[in-house]
Amino acid sequence: HIKTRLTQFLEDTVGKINYDQNRFEQELIYYIDKLDITEEQTRLKSHCDYFIATLKDKDANGKKLGFISQEIGREINTMGAKANDAQIQQLVVGMKEELEKIKEQLLNVL
Repeated sequence: HIKTRLTQFLEDTVGKINYDQNRFEQELIYYIDKLDITEEQTRLKSHCDYFIATLKDKDANGKKLGFISQEIGREINTMGAKANDAQIQQLVVGMKEELEKIKEQLLNVL
């Protein structure tokens, strides 16, 4: 449990009475919120679904797919910046690699 570990670390470092418990909890909530990538995952899925739907459209153009791929890249980068886990970082690198392949193919279409 993150709160327990951090509380113990804080108490060992500065002592039980030398910190503001309310401030600690506010900072903890802020920190945990910064690590949450749920919103980015949801948007990434939405962008990927839109990309696939656009690919299936007979009137689709490469520029639109390029713009969508930029949005996909933004979400991937944000997840990478937030991720505090080696496994997630590896997945982010893999997604970036695949996105670069997609962008190369789009350049061939444009």
